[in-house]
Amino acid sequence: MTDPRALPPLFTTEDCERMPAHQVHDLYRHYVSRSQVSLLGSFGFGQDLVDHAEGCWITLRDGRRILDFTGGIGVLNHGHNHPRLLAARRRFGERRAMEVHKNFLSPYVAALSHNLARLLPGDLNISYFPNSGAEAVEGAVKLAYKYHRGHRGTVLHSDISFHGKLLGAGSLTASPEVDFPYPRLPGTDHFAYDGLESFALALERHRTGSGGSDVYAVVLEPFSASSVRECSEGFLREVRRLCTEQDIVLIFDEVYTGWGRTGTLFHFMRHPGLVPDVVTTSKSFGGGKSSISGYTAREPVFRAAYDNHADATLHSTTYYGFGEETATALEAVSIAVEDDYPARAVRIGERLGGGLADLAARHRSLVSGTFGRGALHGLFLKDGNPGLDRLLRLVPSTFARDPRARRKLVTAAVIASLYRDFGVLAYYGSNHGLPLIASPPLVAEETEVEVFLQALDSVLEQGAGRLLARFAKDVLAQHVPVRGKEAREQVVAR
Repeated sequence: MTDPRALPPLFTTEDCERMPAHQVHDLYRHYVSRSQVSLLGSFGFGQDLVDHAEGCWITLRDGRRILDFTGGIGVLNHGHNHPRLLAARRRFGERRAMEVHKNFLSPYVAALSHNLARLLPGDLNISYFPNSGAEAVEGAVKLAYKYHRGHRGTVLHSDISFHGKLLGAGSLTASPEVDFPYPRLPGTDHFAYDGLESFALALERHRTGSGGSDVYAVVLEPFSASSVRECSEGFLREVRRLCTEQDIVLIFDEVYTGWGRTGTLFHFMRHPGLVPDVVTTSKSFGGGKSSISGYTAREPVFRAAYDNHADATLHSTTYYGFGEETATALEAVSIAVEDDYPARAVRIGERLGGGLADLAARHRSLVSGTFGRGALHGLFLKDGNPGLDRLLRLVPSTFARDPRARRKLVTAAVIASLYRDFGVLAYYGSNHGLPLIASPPLVAEETEVEVFLQALDSVLEQGAGRLLARFAKDVLAQHVPVRGKEAREQVVAR
């Protein structure tokens, strides 16, 4: 038996609650990632630690309150620590309910599947619940491949797609953020987002000699949250028609946009009668408290693929049947429906969209445009400031060679000023265009939208030159290595 006194000292949760920022940074450098510390250190929030959070607000250890206008990058439609979700999880724990076991059927899984079937259109009736959005996408693609019994070998995605960072989902992701020659799924091909001619050509490339199709699935985001673009209704309906005609499984990825974000329960539902073969969900599906995702398939597709004794367990996961996650998702879905999150998103969007359009018109030297739906909008910034050339000569060459480096620096400078000067947390999209994204929790009130718009107006009023100079002096010089002492001094001087 091991002597407890011989064990190495280990941290407890109580230690974490008292841990100072410098110790957290040091532990990250040693045991997580030095580069993460450097990257996040480029912004004020990289230096701070959070004490607690509620609704749209984060309270730091030093007592400062920060308006979270990121919506947890899609996770926090319900805001931080929604009281109904906390109560549901507390109730589950107090009952000492069974958490994990595959040999028992779960009432939580059964009820959650039923609720999704009642809320989704058509015969989208059969659900499966893994842990992450990427897993949901991969499960949906695997379902499509099995539906065709392995007789087809091609899956299509768009040229601005973002479906995850696992090897499978990453094979279907065309974002520059995932720009490394990892091994890919065989048989992937792409088409222009919202481009009917390009889509038709992609289908034609994969015609078989007998006049059939080798395409088993099309994976598509009706609204691209990472680049703030959407497919037209005409494009989506024609894609649906062609997929039906050629018996291709059409998968809509609504991992980010589900549960009211763009003004309908799922973005595709703004078009009556348009039904994919599979829809994926995650992020706010768990209410910001549980790591859960799902894919829901049309009944004929699922039954043809898996509904037999031989294949009933062909797709599974370690935690399938997990209790607290599905119990939390049940409550999160109920809140989104009962509190009418789509209507909340519409109200937020009316003020947010109008306010951003006004800012774009008044700050033409820095802003090229804006676009969005509901509570998901993007502001696109210009990168033509001459100060960028001087700044790029001082940052590491690996960063400077990034073709998006100029846009990244401009947008990062705005984000840094929003946080440092006004206590507003924002982020930029990782995909093409790198928009500054405004994606507040759907519990946000009009006063909080006004706080964001007024702060952004004040930041843009400074102009690109001043923003970049301050970003270089106060942030890059301290946290991003530059070429030598002389270069560092040049940054500070500027």
